[in-house]
Amino acid sequence: MDCVSFVSIRAIFQGFHTPTVNAIIPSMVPRDKLTRINGINFLFTGVVQMFASFVASILWLFLPINIILWIDIITFFIALVPLILISIPTVNHINHVENENEVVEKRSFIKEFKLGLKIIKLIPGLVIMIILSMLLNFLIRPLDTLMPLYINVNHGGTAGHLALTMIIFQGGLIAGAIVASVKKEWNNKIRVIFISIIIALVGYLIFAIAPKRSYLILGIGGVILGFNLPIINALYQTFLQTTVPPDKIGRVSSIDSTFSSAISPIGALLSGPLAVLNGIQSLLFYCALIGIIYTVIIWCFTGIRKVDIDSESNLEKINIEINNLEI
Repeated sequence: MDCVSFVSIRAIFQGFHTPTVNAIIPSMVPRDKLTRINGINFLFTGVVQMFASFVASILWLFLPINIILWIDIITFFIALVPLILISIPTVNHINHVENENEVVEKRSFIKEFKLGLKIIKLIPGLVIMIILSMLLNFLIRPLDTLMPLYINVNHGGTAGHLALTMIIFQGGLIAGAIVASVKKEWNNKIRVIFISIIIALVGYLIFAIAPKRSYLILGIGGVILGFNLPIINALYQTFLQTTVPPDKIGRVSSIDSTFSSAISPIGALLSGPLAVLNGIQSLLFYCALIGIIYTVIIWCFTGIRKVDIDSESNLEKINIEINNLEI
């Protein structure tokens, strides 16, 4: 019970951490460097996750789990040192008042939330992107939840096979993050996002239909899926950070994170019953196929393909409209 409470508290504060980091980045990084910085962020995340799993498994041979968990606390204080030393710029909040003597009221949480929703509706294509993100998070959750069972039951694999599969997947993540961080300019970002989503889901599909004990095919599918995820996420974060003014990015990022994360537990809860009814392999296959079909439909039958976030004039127009919003 204590462990559940600890994890719950940690998750609550993580909900504040991620949107805050995404909101700070645009105030410290030039607009034309955002994609590279987001790529570097995913690169280090992938490297840490890969080596953390390896180090944890080694430590588990010699130490009890309650001692190993102290690493999380120790590394937190290590990370706190540069955070104290680094100067984070203050974002000037734009207030629209009728006269200079008017006292600006402190907005409530509800008003700030409503403002965030208005901004999301105002930005072309953002509502569609959030809905797509929610669905993809839902469809990819069974793979994350059922991976150990899929390797063990469907492919007769051991813990070593699972570890190898995860390492290959993490290698794909790292490779994709390197590409996102090295490439200087991305034209037609929305188109690249959708193409990367389709390719990632094809990798998901290959992973799902791999014959029994075909670990090479599993690895190919995992690499294709892993390689494209950092590119998708880096460009999507850049989409948010370039279209939303710095003093309002926190609201939009929080709402986006809330909607995208809220669907994940539902996907995890449904994974078990659906796998029992249809089988793990069939479930993963249908999730990948539905994702591909849904992505193609959104691209072909909505206005998202006409959204241009590479034009400075369009971005300036969006920023002016957002700054003129009133609650």
